[in-house]
Amino acid sequence: RSRGYNGVMDNNNQMPSGVPGNNGMSPQPMDGAPQNEVSRILMEQRAAAGGISQGGLGGQANMMQGGMNNVNMSGGNMTGGPMVASAGSPMGGQAGAGFGAQPGQPGMPAGAPMGAQPIMGADGRPMMQVPQPVAQPTKKKDIAGLIKTIAIIVMSLVAVTFIGLFIWMNSQYQEEKSRDLDSEINAAVAKAQDEQATKLEAEFLDREKYPYKTFSGPIDYGQLTFEYPKTWSVYVAAAATDGGDFNAYFNPIQVDAVGKDTINALRVTIRNKSFDEVVAEYQKAMEKKDSGLTVVATTVAGTAANRYTGKIPNTELSGIIVVFKIRDKAVIMQTDSMFFEDDFNKLLDTVSFNE
Repeated sequence: RSRGYNGVMDNNNQMPSGVPGNNGMSPQPMDGAPQNEVSRILMEQRAAAGGISQGGLGGQANMMQGGMNNVNMSGGNMTGGPMVASAGSPMGGQAGAGFGAQPGQPGMPAGAPMGAQPIMGADGRPMMQVPQPVAQPTKKKDIAGLIKTIAIIVMSLVAVTFIGLFIWMNSQYQEEKSRDLDSEINAAVAKAQDEQATKLEAEFLDREKYPYKTFSGPIDYGQLTFEYPKTWSVYVAAAATDGGDFNAYFNPIQVDAVGKDTINALRVTIRNKSFDEVVAEYQKAMEKKDSGLTVVATTVAGTAANRYTGKIPNTELSGIIVVFKIRDKAVIMQTDSMFFEDDFNKLLDTVSFNE
């Protein structure tokens, strides 16, 4: 018995009905050609067209070519339908041994390796797989990226601007602070220099006053005596030879014209009045409105005295007045300015007289 295309043929040269053929039909031998020769021709045609596919090792192989009609052998005619070869046939053995589904076959993804099995559907046929389109970047993504880039640039510029302003303002603050500090230092130095100059001048003038000179008044008026700076000049306006008042004026360098508003360092008056009468006059002056004169009790050369400080009566001058008595007369010693207060106090400490 000769072997057919797909399996062992029966006595009537037909394939067993149990082997599925194309479209459920059994292939028929071609007239006038041996069946082995027919199998060889079909094998060559399918191999040349690249349409051999393997259905599996255990059973059947489908031989297909894209765009060609399936061929069915029946009595030497070529009919449509899938051609099936069993693993026992020469064609089926070759397909099971070495032929695999080719890329581009139904059910095989593009780029699949040789020998890969196609994806089969529920009906046992290969399924077509449609390649998915590759997503292309949209313009929205490009615009979003551009906006982010612009935002980063703007924020960077703003940050650089603020940093620059901070550095500039800090430098201005430090410069102004340094300038103020320098001004304060210069002012303090100038003040210290002025104070030092004033102190040195005062010390010089004080040294120039020594040794002090001694003043001595009329003998019949108790001979009032005291010391005064040698830099002062003396002017005796009335000697009291006729029993009147005694007046003497002292001032540094020279004595200015005597008047009620003329400032002198020292005025000495010995009045031909009692101490009580003179004190009563100053008391009335203190009782006037806005007199600005105060009084305290003190002593001069061991004798009780009144010390008046403030506005001198009947003048616009402000100074110190000390009143004490010698015998039956009253002595008035006065400085017309507080500027001479120190010299006036030293002078009072040197007063002496005859009782």
